[in-house]
Amino acid sequence: MTHAGPAAFAAADLGASSGRVILGVLHDGRLELSQTARFVTPSTTKVADGVESLHWDFAALVGSVAAGFEAALHAELPPRSVGIDTWGVDYGRIRGDGTLVEDPYHYRDARTDGVPEQFFSHVAAATLYDRCGLQVMPFNTVFQLVASAGRPGWDQTDQVLMLPDLIGHWFTGVSVAEVTIASTTGLLDVARRTWSAETIAEVTREYGLPLHRVLPTLVEPGTVGADAVRLSTPVPVVSVGGHDTASAVVTVPTTTDHFAYISSGTWSLVGLELDAPVLTAASRALNFTNELGLDGTVRYLKNVMGLWVFSESIRTWEKTTPAVSLPERLAAAAGLPSLACVLDMNDERLIPPGDMPARLAAMAVATGQTPPRTQDEFTRCIIDSLALAYRVAIRDACEMAARDIEVVHIVGGGSQNELLCQLTAEATGLPVVAGPTEGTAMGNLLVQARAMGALSGGLRELRTVARASSELKRYTPGVLGISEQQWAEAERRAFGR
Repeated sequence: MTHAGPAAFAAADLGASSGRVILGVLHDGRLELSQTARFVTPSTTKVADGVESLHWDFAALVGSVAAGFEAALHAELPPRSVGIDTWGVDYGRIRGDGTLVEDPYHYRDARTDGVPEQFFSHVAAATLYDRCGLQVMPFNTVFQLVASAGRPGWDQTDQVLMLPDLIGHWFTGVSVAEVTIASTTGLLDVARRTWSAETIAEVTREYGLPLHRVLPTLVEPGTVGADAVRLSTPVPVVSVGGHDTASAVVTVPTTTDHFAYISSGTWSLVGLELDAPVLTAASRALNFTNELGLDGTVRYLKNVMGLWVFSESIRTWEKTTPAVSLPERLAAAAGLPSLACVLDMNDERLIPPGDMPARLAAMAVATGQTPPRTQDEFTRCIIDSLALAYRVAIRDACEMAARDIEVVHIVGGGSQNELLCQLTAEATGLPVVAGPTEGTAMGNLLVQARAMGALSGGLRELRTVARASSELKRYTPGVLGISEQQWAEAERRAFGR
């Protein structure tokens, strides 16, 4: 239910490749979106004691966000509040005076290589999963923190803040830890939605990290915080779903509880919305993650490498060949045979930046397949492989959670990739509904609107507004004529199963 009169809100939505600030005007049950800023998410390489490290350029990042918020404040209808969401796992250390100890590390920095294995010699992997329910990835915050043990600056560190909370602190001077972004750390008790005292004590004991004093108070999404005093007109900063996937899932335009979702962008987050985490040994063996969502929900999902592999391949190609538009690339790839070469999109070799086509070719050879040769063949390989990864992740999630589904929703930028959407329908054997494209920003805005009293009700009501505000496209399986036997054989080649 909406309240009378239009109301505006501003969302900073930061992905690991690019960021944007979106002004949303809510009126008559619909959100109208306009962009006030778009920018590359800036990273920087630093050298200390002969060692290179990859960081986020925090000053440039907050400068871009502030410029977007200022532009929103000068709109015809200025925002009542602002909210910030980002990718997960990355954090900053701040001193008592609010300054950074260093620019936040980039999750693709190599300092966590080998850290999970070393950590699990102190804390059993099964024990950690029982508490946090988190998929093991080398850049999980807990492993980043362990990698920083013994490095300078901990004696100066007053707070450790996850990236959306760090940006919020820059605007307000107030420290909080929003639970959806905190659930990517490995330090949360996911069933209780609180910090895990046991994990924090073990990390403190084994590595000397003062986590017991530097982690701030947890808040739920929708908490109205302090005013952004660094803006020309102070407005409240609302803790939204600080993890971008949590915000994106708010906008899944479902009309049933039996759905799977794919938040598709640099990463693909593939999973289900549940009422409680799945913390079984089988779930841990399949490396599923339990992250927190709005209104007490759990996002049970798997991180799949996503369109990062494609965008990084394009960067490699464009160093030596003329640029080709994305529609042209996808149209050319759509004309090639299906499933000619399929690879594991969860392979850790695909995490770092660099020559992605060379890595994909090497993976093809290692799995006994003929590697792609042309850019079009690589494109088809990547898109086919992503759809195959979605198929497996959705099937496994349903089995682990004992849940049947009727439809797959794709939200985010990847919902515009028609080849990927159609192949996902083919791979899963289920209808796919694509949209909203700006799902993350829209979810950010909807949580603000409810927090500020312009909307009321639960997730169902927020999703009604999202559905009314979106152009959706439906994809039906069976159009491309790929048989179940072909998909099963592709799984064998890609995953050995």
